Amino acid sequence: MFDSDDDSPQLSAQALAALQEFYLEQQQKETSVVDKFSVGAIEEDWQLSQFWYSKETAERLAKEVISAAGKGGKIACISAPSIYQKLKELQNEDFSAFVLEYDRRFSVYGDEFVFYDYKNPLNLPEHFELNSFDIVVADPPYLSEECLSKTAQTVKFLTKGKILLCTGAVMEEQAAKLLGLKVCKFIPKHNRSLANEFRCYVNYESSLDS
Repeated sequence: MFDSDDDSPQLSAQALAALQEFYLEQQQKETSVVDKFSVGAIEEDWQLSQFWYSKETAERLAKEVISAAGKGGKIACISAPSIYQKLKELQNEDFSAFVLEYDRRFSVYGDEFVFYDYKNPLNLPEHFELNSFDIVVADPPYLSEECLSKTAQTVKFLTKGKILLCTGAVMEEQAAKLLGLKVCKFIPKHNRSLANEFRCYVNYESSLDS
């Protein structure tokens, strides 16, 4: 409705609803890019052992892998969607990123989403060639030798060399044994307090150790 005067032109209820829908769609388009990739845009599912990083941790880790990948680098995020989301928020840099996830809700990320089940570690798309990623960042969903061992198979297949692993402090010995990784000084934080102490592990010179 344009005015309350009887002789003023008025929108029908149907036209008004259509106009409101148009404005809503425009608003959603303006915010969808930011919202879609915000850490926490997809809620944690504890049944899948999902615990998102704090925004500060996600940003620190994302900037680390961008630096490690280098200009035009290719990054794989295995079971680490909050790092992938932060990477996309920082997409003014020159790199490409993929998220390998069991949770199909992340298929909203289109061709950059790859369904991944650690129990079938080498069940990967054909275009994921051997040693084709400049860095692989992984956060296995479970603190078990089996989960880390199978995830490690994927990591070793994909990476050209650089690896960033985020997992429990109790997995330090296994991280060294399976992937040759050393613990960093940087301590990752999550949005929720976890019972298990977490650490980052790398096999290259990293700012996370400064």
